[in-house]
Amino acid sequence: MTARRSGAFVADSAAALSHEEVARIVRERLRPRFAELAACRSTSELLAHSSYQDIRPLAERVLGNTETGCFAPDSAPRKAAYRLVAWNLERGIQFEGLLEAMRTHAYLSSSDVYLLTETDVGMARSGNRNVARQLARALRLNYAFAPCYLNLAKGAGVENEAAGENALGLHGNAVLSRYPIRSARTIQLRNGKDKMRGREKRLGQQAAAAAEIRFPGLDLTVCSVHLDAQSRQRHRRDQMERIIDGLPPFRPAVIGGDWNTTTFDSSSARAAIVGYWVRVMLGARNTIRNHFLRPYTFFERGLFRLLEERGFDWRRANLLDERTTSYDVEDVKTHRNLREWVPAWCFDFIRWALREFDGKCPLKIDWFAVRGAEVASPVVIHEFREGRVPPLSDHDAIGIDIIAPAGPSL
Repeated sequence: MTARRSGAFVADSAAALSHEEVARIVRERLRPRFAELAACRSTSELLAHSSYQDIRPLAERVLGNTETGCFAPDSAPRKAAYRLVAWNLERGIQFEGLLEAMRTHAYLSSSDVYLLTETDVGMARSGNRNVARQLARALRLNYAFAPCYLNLAKGAGVENEAAGENALGLHGNAVLSRYPIRSARTIQLRNGKDKMRGREKRLGQQAAAAAEIRFPGLDLTVCSVHLDAQSRQRHRRDQMERIIDGLPPFRPAVIGGDWNTTTFDSSSARAAIVGYWVRVMLGARNTIRNHFLRPYTFFERGLFRLLEERGFDWRRANLLDERTTSYDVEDVKTHRNLREWVPAWCFDFIRWALREFDGKCPLKIDWFAVRGAEVASPVVIHEFREGRVPPLSDHDAIGIDIIAPAGPSL
């Protein structure tokens, strides 16, 4: 069942499919059509294809579904503050390392809620795991998973070389919690580019995973958000507005995740190249310090102004000026992924621009925003990405504490 709330498409969990039902539908009804659909060169061609017309209702049902599961103990203690971590898991490719970190790391293991972006279900690149569900089961947490895409291929760049084939081909975002999850739902976002153009062909669109977490002393709406990378700055701002419109108004809420505030218009290779030259003219040191680490100052200011206008505090909820990822021009995986849509000659100029920075460019693209609650102690954890081989993810984990109000539950 779906509903429209202030322009945001929201899939209600009341009629949710189980993970077993989703797997059966994809294996028996959808996957047999993937090969012929992958021949389509655009979404308009896909929509006109007779095979897609046959499976479209089922595909939309799967992509509008919010998968949930309960593995946490029936009760969890009241605390003075509740900890939230947001982390782009880069598909969950390094699953065992991620699980070990979340189980044993002093900060991560103390988290009460995880807002996880880029989690696979049945993708060869991540061992055909249901990443969110398997993490939740192993860590004894509740979870809600919002699917974004049904992948018609194994992925982008080096992901195409993963052993085996996709069992299901689902990818999305998730919420994991030690406390009860209520009203889990999927907020579907408009695409920033045609997902059927290029090598990585996908059905669907980005989607945020939203849920009500019932803490002792606090009812909190949380939302795991991954904004489109290959999009314009205005599009990312509009996606955020769609997310805010999909949340209950006036109630305490936390939005966290990978917002892709790169400062670039990456909707096309041409736009990205032009943007690169603009930043070269601004100077590498100035661009890194005043734009890549402070995207709110100019290129992405529309998104951050929107949050403030709608009552969300992002300044106190983040370590400002602190990187959460880096572009490394010599990283093989990054290089090959970008080569699928950026011409090879661009990389010589990127090396030249970053010659004083050892070929590495820091970026701040992972964020929290908080409404109606007191936030404290924002952190960025670099150790799982920097200086680790292989890194657990191409993003750093970020965290905050939400102070529980005195008195009864809201």
